[in-house]
Amino acid sequence: MSDAIETISEQRCFDGVQGVHAHRSAETGTEMRFAVYRPPQAEAGPVPVLYYLAGLTCTEETFAIKAGAQRLAAEYGLMLVAPDTSPRGLGLAGEDDDWDFGSGAGFYLDATQDPWARHYRMASYVTRELPALIEAHFPARLGARGVFGHSMGGHGALVSALRNPGLYASVSAFAPIVAPMRCPWGEKAFAGYLGPDREAWRDWDASELVRARGPLPFPILIDQGEVDPFLERELKPELFEAACAAAGQALTLRRRPGYDHGYYFIATFMADHIAHHARALGG
Repeated sequence: MSDAIETISEQRCFDGVQGVHAHRSAETGTEMRFAVYRPPQAEAGPVPVLYYLAGLTCTEETFAIKAGAQRLAAEYGLMLVAPDTSPRGLGLAGEDDDWDFGSGAGFYLDATQDPWARHYRMASYVTRELPALIEAHFPARLGARGVFGHSMGGHGALVSALRNPGLYASVSAFAPIVAPMRCPWGEKAFAGYLGPDREAWRDWDASELVRARGPLPFPILIDQGEVDPFLERELKPELFEAACAAAGQALTLRRRPGYDHGYYFIATFMADHIAHHARALGG
């Protein structure tokens, strides 16, 4: 990991600072961009860090621009960190052919298949390299990390927490892909990044992981819109609900009438998610 960080932009926001930064990643072998909101409390000392993982086609700026989270983060004294959703600009065959695979669609896993294996290491990036970078260069309170995300990023948040016990103190998701082994988005991504052996896919499926590894020591919060166009085909929250019940995992799954898959839905319930993490992180 390079120690050098480039600041792309910074703007004052709710008495804190919203920035976009870049560095050379050892995990992906590319430049990676990430957004950081430093709340006003960070001027006085280290603050808890809440990582947000965005969905398909998104970038590091999507959450900062659309979610309306900075006002809440300033209230609770939480730093917000949002990485990009994949490596970019590698020139790999098929990299930019589809919106749901390749660029913008890293699925927060470590690929094992060529040509993706060298660079598509988003799991190691978001759970190891990026936190180390944040804690070295920003006023982050050590050991106070939470993670949440949307859709593909909701999958990433759940899997990151379940695969790395002790790394996070809280987790939540908006409309997550909870059973990627059993939906077209996940089957396409897993076949491409991980190969044809479906047994290897289980390590990246939240519904499989919660059964195999047992419950987290804290509750999971999920909000799901009931008119989400991807609900029945891609998201299938009932599968994760059943897996959590079988594993004894505390889960609050809130089905929201009239809400779809987009950022108006996310912004509506953002306050609940920020409060959920702040309670656990001491923000």
